[in-house]
Amino acid sequence: MTSLFDCRDEAQLLAGMRNARQAIARGELIVMPTDTVYGVAADAFSPSAVQRLLDAKGRGRDQPPPVLVAGQAALTALVEEIPEPVQRLVDEFWPGGLTIILPAQASLSWDLGDTLGTVAVRMPDQRVAQEILEETGPLAVSSANLTGKAAAISAEIAREMLGESVSVYLDAGFSETGIASTIIDATSLVRRGADDTSVPRVRVLREGAVTHKQLESILGELLEPQESPEGTADGTA
Repeated sequence: MTSLFDCRDEAQLLAGMRNARQAIARGELIVMPTDTVYGVAADAFSPSAVQRLLDAKGRGRDQPPPVLVAGQAALTALVEEIPEPVQRLVDEFWPGGLTIILPAQASLSWDLGDTLGTVAVRMPDQRVAQEILEETGPLAVSSANLTGKAAAISAEIAREMLGESVSVYLDAGFSETGIASTIIDATSLVRRGADDTSVPRVRVLREGAVTHKQLESILGELLEPQESPEGTADGTA
């Protein structure tokens, strides 16, 4: 049975947060607001819950979900290394709309799909999302929509697409921006062969809430030159 809670009402907020935590603990899915678009979330350390998320969206293991965290301490625990340029990005744009891909800690017991040993991580700038993450720990979160459809900017729009596959919907009104996060691949700053003399570059996989120009102001020549956009808003909250 699906439940929807209006988080703008304090009484419903408390009930919604409690039900959301319980759903995550049972390996079920929730939809929650973020500072970009609404996201569908699962326990990042439950392979069956992550698979349930992929199934709900109609995605395969070749499209693993990113992970939302409550703060930089969680990022440190999830990734192999935080290069100094990435730390500068985190200091500037977190919490906010920047998803960063880095090599994952090899010791982690999880299965997000075919990640090739990497993880995409973001810290959202939204009260409800942050409070949930502080209590549940890292969550696998993808935009709350069916693959190929526009990202949901409200809980009701998400429910129209995802229906009973989600146990709890947390409604905080329409998304403030409706713009998905920017995704960057910073793995080359960590993974380099002994004979690799090329300059490592950070690659923008999808431009969203954080612009290429903003990234360039922090990274300078470490950022790959801008190309024509090819991605869509589907995939990452």
